Amino acid sequence: MAKNQGAALDRKKFFADPIMVTTICVLIAFLTLFILYPLAILLVDSFVTPEGVSLSIFQRVLGMSSFRKAITNTLKVGFLVGIASALIGLLFAYVEVYVKLKTRFMAGLFKVVSMLPVVSPPFVLSLSMIMLFGKAGIITRFLLHIYDNNVYGFWGIAIVQTLTFFPVCYMMMRGLLKNIDPSLEEAARDMGASRWTVFRTVTLPLVLPGLGNAFLVTFIESIADFANPMIIGGSYDTLATTIYLQITGAYDKEGASAMAVVLLTITLLMFIVQKYYLEARSTATLSGKASRQRMLIEDRSVTIPLTILCSLLALFVVMMYVCVPFGALFKTWGYDFHLTTKWFKQVFTKYKGFKAFKDSFVLSLIASPITALLSMIISYLVVKRSFKAKGFIEAVSMLAMAVPGTVLGIGYIRGFSAGVFRTGFLQGLYGTGAILVIVFIVRSLPTGTRSGISALRQIDKSIEESAYDMGADSFTVFMTVTLPLIKDSFLSGLVTAFVRSITAISAIILLVTPRYLLITVQINEFAEKGAYGIACAFATILIAITYSAVLLMNLVIKYFGTSKMYKEE
Repeated sequence: MAKNQGAALDRKKFFADPIMVTTICVLIAFLTLFILYPLAILLVDSFVTPEGVSLSIFQRVLGMSSFRKAITNTLKVGFLVGIASALIGLLFAYVEVYVKLKTRFMAGLFKVVSMLPVVSPPFVLSLSMIMLFGKAGIITRFLLHIYDNNVYGFWGIAIVQTLTFFPVCYMMMRGLLKNIDPSLEEAARDMGASRWTVFRTVTLPLVLPGLGNAFLVTFIESIADFANPMIIGGSYDTLATTIYLQITGAYDKEGASAMAVVLLTITLLMFIVQKYYLEARSTATLSGKASRQRMLIEDRSVTIPLTILCSLLALFVVMMYVCVPFGALFKTWGYDFHLTTKWFKQVFTKYKGFKAFKDSFVLSLIASPITALLSMIISYLVVKRSFKAKGFIEAVSMLAMAVPGTVLGIGYIRGFSAGVFRTGFLQGLYGTGAILVIVFIVRSLPTGTRSGISALRQIDKSIEESAYDMGADSFTVFMTVTLPLIKDSFLSGLVTAFVRSITAISAIILLVTPRYLLITVQINEFAEKGAYGIACAFATILIAITYSAVLLMNLVIKYFGTSKMYKEE
């Protein structure tokens, strides 16, 4: 009886807050309209024919040998990249957490390697791979005198994706290894076990769920990747590139929708396993922090080989990224290495560089604060409030993480150029800057939401309850109490959303019209044409913009963030 009365009181209190109710309704409408609706349209396109509900479209698509080959290719690349990235990430994390590094240079190098994939476009390493190891590559042609090296295809995609995604695994594994209690491993050492035996029988079983989690995250990223296979894949088609070519080359929207559903099914299954099984197991295995500081390994037989191996890998990654600005400064890559600024000049004089940077910058700048604020609001509702639609909001906002950009792009084409909204404002969205901003928001929302949820779970409920007891409504509490306490997470989400938006390509390449010029689309276009000087010039300026944004965020957090507030107090 008392429980029912308490629930009734909570409902009454909830509905007495119109701002909260309105916010929840707007969020549900936004998530339904711009995440669930495009995916539902894909399902309708795939199953509904003029004759009624049928599997004929899937039968036609699966009967195409090119599509079956693309599925096989995608899974092969995904498994190899997932395994390689998880193992290299574990190696880097183990060296940082367990091994005593002699110099600060190594720690700095690791930090640079972990940041570079975040602040650069997703296909920069493909450009570098072609310029270093292609037929006119500096290493293959000029150092090794190999004139017919083919860098395109399976191995090209696998190497580039591994170098792009392993830093994500490294950051995941670093957190897990830091949480292992050193006493567990030291007890095994005291009983005479070798370091290899301790790693194999104690450390590895503890991080195995986390390693599986890292594998699945990378696997999903790999099979959803569009830009790298498009540039360095050659004739080796993956699902993402096949879907793109099916809608842009064959103009087969129904077939492309069915292909997109197949890719979405694979990524969703992997996402569910990763999110609700392996992530939970990883948290349960390693709960809390290590009880005391770990004694770092100083044995030279361990430190020297591991440090050399990690240093070589890290320096190779850095060299790949450094190759891009040099590609923009050489007169003709592979033939004439005299320095010139002509490519940078042509970016702005011949190829409408000012418009490309302005459009990309403005659209990303509009999307980033909206994304950051939405992420924090969703995080606040999920962590701090209790209502029936909470599970729906959390699940759908995270769902975008599992939806490949190509799939989302086709969903938006089918949903907003035809679909239910054939007339009116929503139909008018297609081909406008507004739909690009919405795509940016949807793609970046899961990252910001996860960050916000982690930050909010560290705030004591009593702080906000005091404000409610003094008569403040939910909006006032959120803006004056909650948001200032998580401002670091908000600023981080803001910059992350900006960087992800300005470097995005997989979804927007299907939605952008001649009315807008976007940097990533320009880079992709020139790279496909073999105009590497122009592509590198665009990419170099883009990396400078994104890196500056990250540095600016770090400065703002340092001088105005939550930690600064606590120091002043």
